[in-house]
Amino acid sequence: MIQRFADWLVFEVLGLDAASRWGAALDFFLYDSIKIVLLLFVISALMGVINAYFPIERLRRYLMTHRMYGLQYLLASLFGAITPFCSCSSIPLFIGFVKGGIPLGVTFAFLITSPLVNEVAVAMFLGAFGLRVTLIYVVSGILLGMVGGWLLGRFRLESLLTDWVRAIQKQSDAQTAEWQQEHIGFWQRVPAILLESWKIVRGVLVYVLIGIGIGAAMHGFVPEGFFETYMAKDNLFAVPLAVVCAVPMYANAAGIVPVIQVFVAKGIPLGTAIAFMMGVVGLSIPEATMLKKVMSWRLIGIFFGTMTLLMILSGYLFNWVL
Repeated sequence: MIQRFADWLVFEVLGLDAASRWGAALDFFLYDSIKIVLLLFVISALMGVINAYFPIERLRRYLMTHRMYGLQYLLASLFGAITPFCSCSSIPLFIGFVKGGIPLGVTFAFLITSPLVNEVAVAMFLGAFGLRVTLIYVVSGILLGMVGGWLLGRFRLESLLTDWVRAIQKQSDAQTAEWQQEHIGFWQRVPAILLESWKIVRGVLVYVLIGIGIGAAMHGFVPEGFFETYMAKDNLFAVPLAVVCAVPMYANAAGIVPVIQVFVAKGIPLGTAIAFMMGVVGLSIPEATMLKKVMSWRLIGIFFGTMTLLMILSGYLFNWVL
């Protein structure tokens, strides 16, 4: 429905050509803006209900005090794999995890895997490259989330979250404690939950719109033949160049798989093409802009730097294995 509305407004009401760059960019901006704002509101409301009725504090303490030998990172990565979100759409749920006090490394494991692996991308990958390549990609995406989440968790980066995050965490804890003490019923809590969800949406709305605007501006404006020239098989630095060039772009996995298929058909090594895909769907300037409300620039830099390095290593490994 959102896509049809965006198409109707841009191509019928405004009369822009669907094949034009400006038409595609505006359509992309409207669709993603509406989708992510709605996601953020709904997920914030759901997390409000969870915080009110489920022992999130107990789960938080359990994850932080018990030795799970990496199982928490596997579970977060698997949850990321079954959620059909792009990198920007994953951020509302990431904010919900942070709001609930889930350890930061575990939330990063979800944020990393969610855009990389989803059922649509897997189906398209299976049709384009076969079962073996698809299995390697899916397993590597989950492992990337686990390893990246574990590494970032070991860095103890909680102090680099913004004051806004700490404020909503404290407010959420205080509100939950008050409801539990006064035994307030569900329907009495709904207005407060919805109001808090709207406050979260309002707090990040500017960052969301700026981020999506950047992604829309870049959508379709890359010169034709650019990547085929610089990601050739004989270029030793093709993999890191592919990942670095991918970061300014923004697309979901389903949208980039056909592009990867074209790259491979034109002679670009499969590992290099997959590394490029990981960079596009897993890291982006729009994502960084949205995360700025939650993280300091230093934390964003650490996250992007760690993931860029892991994606480059994955690309070289893919080229060696495949």
